[in-house]
Amino acid sequence: MIVRFLVVLFFSAVSVLPVFAQAKPSECLAIALNGTMNGGRLRLAALQPNEVGITYVGHSTFLIESPQGVRAATDFNGSAGGVTPDVVTMNHAHGSHYTDFPDPAISHVLRGWGDTPDKPADHDVTVGDMRIRNVTTDIRNLGGRESNGNSIFVFEAGGLCIGHLGHLHHELTPAHKGWIGRLDVVMVPVDGGMTLPVENMMAVLKDLNVRVILPMHARFAGSLERFLAVARKEFAVIRLNENAMVASVDMLPDQPTVYVMPGM
Repeated sequence: MIVRFLVVLFFSAVSVLPVFAQAKPSECLAIALNGTMNGGRLRLAALQPNEVGITYVGHSTFLIESPQGVRAATDFNGSAGGVTPDVVTMNHAHGSHYTDFPDPAISHVLRGWGDTPDKPADHDVTVGDMRIRNVTTDIRNLGGRESNGNSIFVFEAGGLCIGHLGHLHHELTPAHKGWIGRLDVVMVPVDGGMTLPVENMMAVLKDLNVRVILPMHARFAGSLERFLAVARKEFAVIRLNENAMVASVDMLPDQPTVYVMPGM
């Protein structure tokens, strides 16, 4: 049975960051200017107006499905579990997070890096009832640092704010946290080495104040278990029997909870 959980909208702000000019306003950028936080293919059953489907495809790829059926694949490397998504997001720290040859049938291909470090990726698109935007971070590259080489993508659908940390290599600044905004669900790399060490990644998760944590990118043998050993000191941990869940907007776990999908 596909797991269903409900997530409450948690919303309080002294002031609001500038909202991108577009028809659909952000429901997730309700954050004070100082960055303080407030607050195989499996086809999901028909979603209700306030439900979002999340399916783990593998590595760092999740398929996110909106109530109106818009589908987005994260860190897309050419496969979304047999589905042709409407939107794909990509990062380029390693070849397993992007493809140079996306299917032409994909309407929106959002690369998380710009042509040059001083011209970072800047995405803010609305497809049907889903909004996708990005916040850039730096990555290590050939012994140095590539400015704006990674993107944290934020997906807004069904009243939920879902974040994918990509190939995150450093902790977040107050400016990052402010532009990310509220996150109800976060997809987090747990390799503990190629991205952030586990302790630093835990600091990021606590900063973001999320309630639903989905591990990904367990690159090395034992890396998931090492992450979970540390996470259990702060969060609840639940292992799921299916690689999909349905999230909706009404209530959230009493404490931040890590949901481990099969295939990790």
